[in-house]
Amino acid sequence: MDNKYWRQGRLRIMLREFAWKNSIGERRWDFLPSNDYPHRVAKYPENRNRNRYRDVSPYDHSRVKLQNTENDYINASLVVIEEAQRNYILTQGPLPNTCCHFWLMVWQQKTKAVVMLNRIVEKESVKCAQYWPTEEEEVMMFKETGFCVRLVSEDIKSYYTVHLLQLENISSGESRMISHYHYTTWPDFGVPESPASFLNFLFKVRESGSLSPEHGPAVIHCSAGIGRSGTFSLVDTCLVLMEKKDLSSVDIKQVLLDMRKYRMGLIQTPDQLRFSYMAVIEGAKFIMGDSTIQKRWKELSKEDQAPSSEQSPPHPTRINTEKYNGNSVGVEKQEQMGEKTNTELSIKVQDTMDGSIESTVRKRLREDRKAHTAQKVHQMKQKLSETERKRKRWLYWKPILTKIGFGTVILVGAYSCWKLYFQEHSL
Repeated sequence: MDNKYWRQGRLRIMLREFAWKNSIGERRWDFLPSNDYPHRVAKYPENRNRNRYRDVSPYDHSRVKLQNTENDYINASLVVIEEAQRNYILTQGPLPNTCCHFWLMVWQQKTKAVVMLNRIVEKESVKCAQYWPTEEEEVMMFKETGFCVRLVSEDIKSYYTVHLLQLENISSGESRMISHYHYTTWPDFGVPESPASFLNFLFKVRESGSLSPEHGPAVIHCSAGIGRSGTFSLVDTCLVLMEKKDLSSVDIKQVLLDMRKYRMGLIQTPDQLRFSYMAVIEGAKFIMGDSTIQKRWKELSKEDQAPSSEQSPPHPTRINTEKYNGNSVGVEKQEQMGEKTNTELSIKVQDTMDGSIESTVRKRLREDRKAHTAQKVHQMKQKLSETERKRKRWLYWKPILTKIGFGTVILVGAYSCWKLYFQEHSL
């Protein structure tokens, strides 16, 4: 019994030391610098309609390149954390015209799992295309890149759904099973309901082996592929590092800065960063040997309850912010978080409102409308191109068919005359 209490006391001390070392305290949000690596390929004219947001682009040095295609571009970044032996592909939610590229990437990278952290529609705005089949559809064909996706099974929980998908290469006939983990209650620019529900989801993915180095990098995406995706990847990486080395030597801030060298803007809001700290500290309890913690996470997450009928759950925090698409552009009010594991993890972000915010929001709205219009124009062009191809085929075959028809008429006429002539002479 004494030994048990000693271990619990030691765990509390180590967690307190770890939390104190990693506390961001009174520092401003701008302590996270942005890297200025080139991202020229994303700005090429032929690639503009492959980007969901103009201000979220993959760096040239870390972008995923499609193979055996005329255009190798996709808005996706390979994030490599060698110390943790973790590789992730962080990408945007596929567009209607990039779903085919998405599945080509999954195939070529030998990915075992796709982790989706957003919903198709959020706040009355489309955040992602429906790139996998539903129970009603069952099969989706992507002829542009030669793939077929079938829905094998669907396991619906209260706040996430697991799909088992069969991805088939049409040309070779080879197929693979892909696990699709869909977190359905994580609000845009927000955080999950609790670290327990998030960790319960994360460990479901980890226990499947989908994140291990034996497989290709897991594909992680939300809408822009930087906020919620960055939170998921940061927490998982830090927990892996805790398993590999001393708990107190893991520096969450430095891990995030290292990850930002591969994809711009990972972790979009102070709230997401603070939640990452909380989730890492809660997850450390499991790393340090608390064998009952996973059971408590499952109970607290209430995953076996029926899913809520609400498509967009209320924001779980009290931050009042105007946000739009790829970046946060509003005011983050000062907010203090209560004591957690005997240390105060808080972020106080001072007001930064100025006269440019309103114009920035209007600009982003205009850009979004332009992007939506561009997609519509692209779809219309595809339809016109198909019509034009049919017209050209008809113009090609028309004279040939006309000649064949004319020759057929002559032959039928000649045969009729010959038959009449033969009948008259036989009489």
